[in-house]
Amino acid sequence: MYKSLIRPIFFQFDPEKIHHFTFNLVKLIHKVPGVAAINRSIFSVEDSKLEREVFGLKFKNPVGLAAGFDKNAVLYNELANYGFGFIEIGTVTPRAQEGNPKKRLFRLQDDKGIINRMGFNNEGLEAAIKQLKKNKGKLIIGGNIGKNTDTKPEDYTADYLTCFNALHPYVDYFVLNVSCPNVSSHAKLNDKDYLIELIAAVQKANKNFDIQRPILLKIAPDLNEGQLDEITELVKETNLDGVIASNTSTARGGLKASDERLAEIGNGGLSGKPLTAASTRVIKYLADKSNNSFPIIGVGGIHSAEDALEKLNAGATLVQVYTGFIYEGPKLVANINKAILKQA
Repeated sequence: MYKSLIRPIFFQFDPEKIHHFTFNLVKLIHKVPGVAAINRSIFSVEDSKLEREVFGLKFKNPVGLAAGFDKNAVLYNELANYGFGFIEIGTVTPRAQEGNPKKRLFRLQDDKGIINRMGFNNEGLEAAIKQLKKNKGKLIIGGNIGKNTDTKPEDYTADYLTCFNALHPYVDYFVLNVSCPNVSSHAKLNDKDYLIELIAAVQKANKNFDIQRPILLKIAPDLNEGQLDEITELVKETNLDGVIASNTSTARGGLKASDERLAEIGNGGLSGKPLTAASTRVIKYLADKSNNSFPIIGVGGIHSAEDALEKLNAGATLVQVYTGFIYEGPKLVANINKAILKQA
């Protein structure tokens, strides 16, 4: 029903506008008594064989929603009814910011992809905390954090620490987003020496709390083997809790979209089906190189149960969906969990 009826209607409208419309619609229908229970009965797959214990947290199933979908933590309680094992909110920055000028979100329908240059648009730290205080405790919540666009390079770490300290009581794990192609001063955020400095600062702050939160790093899918070797060394050197592979891509190879269409869209991060192979390559390389010594959350181009299983078999411990959720609909989560059970 989603792909045959709902998606064709939604795809007639601007992607960003329909995103906000959908949020309001999901909020509204969940005010109707019984809707949450109906959704859980349709989309949730409950089985102890799906449970995973990763970096000290117990996930009811290994399928999560990636950051960027619920940036401001306004819909995670409702989204929990669609079968997810965890949801990652953000990217959250200390202060609210508009992000890049619109139009900044584009569908590549023939490729089942999306190009975005949102630029960390979000309502800021305080707004996210206000929403997270409404947490009904249905599932694990991750906090994806970043810096404000206008922050000076010498203050990058301060931005991450501000978010980390404030969100610490409200999320279960953290993701340092240093690989988004749509933020300024991207080079410094990928410098190994700076990453060591940033991770050390956040880990030091973590020790000030009674409960330490797992800290993960989100990396790009475009890294070569030498750069991936550096990531493996970085994780080992800093005792990082895990890696998310991967973020969106700046590559445009092999797309069905015309060169004219891509030129019209311009720059931005590519997500969706075109990333399936690239993100799986990164996962497999990191898992093999490190001898599976740290958890990897696999994300990028998961549009089917087979795509998810491929990433898990390549070495991912958990997986996340985003663009696939938009293209394939909420049944995707249940289909993945059912396929995992068949393989168990």
